[in-house]
Order: sequence, then structure tokens, then C-alpha cells
Amino acid sequence: MLEIRSARKVFHRGQPDEKVALDGLDLKLATGEFAVVIGSNGAGKSSMLNAISGALVLDSGSIVINGDDVSGLPVYKRAVRLARVFQDPMKGTAASMTVAENMLLAELRATKRTLRQGLNVKRLADYKERLALLGLGLENRLNTRVDLLSGGQRQSLSLIMAVGGKPDLLLLDEHTAALDPRTADIVMQATVRAVDALKLTTLMVTHNMQHAVDFGHSVVMLDAGKVRLEISGQEKADVTVADLIGHFAVKTDRMLLAS
Repeated sequence: MLEIRSARKVFHRGQPDEKVALDGLDLKLATGEFAVVIGSNGAGKSSMLNAISGALVLDSGSIVINGDDVSGLPVYKRAVRLARVFQDPMKGTAASMTVAENMLLAELRATKRTLRQGLNVKRLADYKERLALLGLGLENRLNTRVDLLSGGQRQSLSLIMAVGGKPDLLLLDEHTAALDPRTADIVMQATVRAVDALKLTTLMVTHNMQHAVDFGHSVVMLDAGKVRLEISGQEKADVTVADLIGHFAVKTDRMLLAS
């Protein structure tokens, strides 16, 4: 479960370039909910994810994960509770290490054991089983250096690494944006399988309106650091891309005129 309570963040306060990134943002996700967040550039999507992860310290408000207020915790302490997959396929993996070594790094990030001690037959079998779910043949490339993989393979590996520890919360930060459409669809299908299998509470930020329509239990629309619209249930099941574009135009125009 995730709760963002009255989150506020202002950059360059008192300066000519002052920017309100989060303006009393409130959002709540139930345990196991998969929410998709959309919004234009500057809407507050990245600031929201950074606030959740601890990379951004709020001016006021709080972040609550599974009932625990984590607002005062640094990134490394929140890392045991959540996992994040970034837009850049190169960011979530170590290029010079093998597929198996990368998976072990993700698994043992909170321990002091070495790779040599950790890579054993049992773990390798587990890695093969998990990678086979992707349908990309990575289960047969455990000893391949990651920098020899395609962008889609590397992003899929990042996803499997992120969910391996069954985090309380999974953050997907436009994780298909840097991929071609076919590869993006493959990664999204892998994402849905992993989220469903592990029943993960998931917050996915995307600019892809079709993905917002096709995936997740709810759609959250941000603008100017606030939630402008939430769609779930049957309304979410019936929504189209045209509907989302129309909703966004109406909501943002109305709020801008009122401000």
C-alpha cells in the first residue's frame, strides 16, 4: 500500500525561476494495485517518483508505505521496501558484468556476501526459471556480459532484477520510453506477467497513452503537481486514448483558467 499525503515541493524558492513541482499532491494505492500515471512534461511525475524513492526531500507532506511513514528515510533505507526501473536501459544494470552477476547484485544488495560465495547451482537454476518468463532467451545467456544485450533485453533484465526481492512497491519510470514500439510491447507484457505473478503494488509513469489504456487497474492524471483525474473500475475498462486526451484537455484548461 502507498499513500502520498499533501506532498509539496518547491524548487528555487524565492528566485525568479521558482517552480512548484508538487502542490499538495494526494494519492493512495491499495495493496496489489497497478496504477498508471500520465501527464505532460513538468506535470510532477518525476518529482513524485523521486519523492517516493527518497531522492527528493519534500518541503511538507509525507510518504507512507504499508502503513510506515518513510518520509525521513534516505534512499538506501527505502531501497529495501521498493524497487525502481528507469527509462534508460543502461541505468539499471552493470554493463561489464554477466547476466547472472547482475541478478545476484540485485538479490544481495543489502548483504556483504561476495559474488563468488553467492553464485551457486540453486541460484543459477532460479535465475534461469525467472528469465525464461520473459520469452527472450536470456535464460540461456547467464554468462553473457550485459553490454552485449539489446536495449529491450537489458530493460527486461532490469525488470526481473527489480521484482526479484518482491518489493512492497514497484516504481516504473517510463521504462519503455527508450525502446522501439515492438520491444516496448514485449517489455510491457513481461511487466504485466511479473506484476500479476507477484501481486506487486505498482506505480508506472508513462507518456504512452495506449499503454495507459491497455494496462493497469487505474489511471492517474497529473498536472502542475496535483492529481487532476483518477479513473478506475469499469470506467477504466471502457476508456479509450481519445477519452484520456479529452479528459486531459478539459481538466488542465479548467484548472489553468481557475488559477
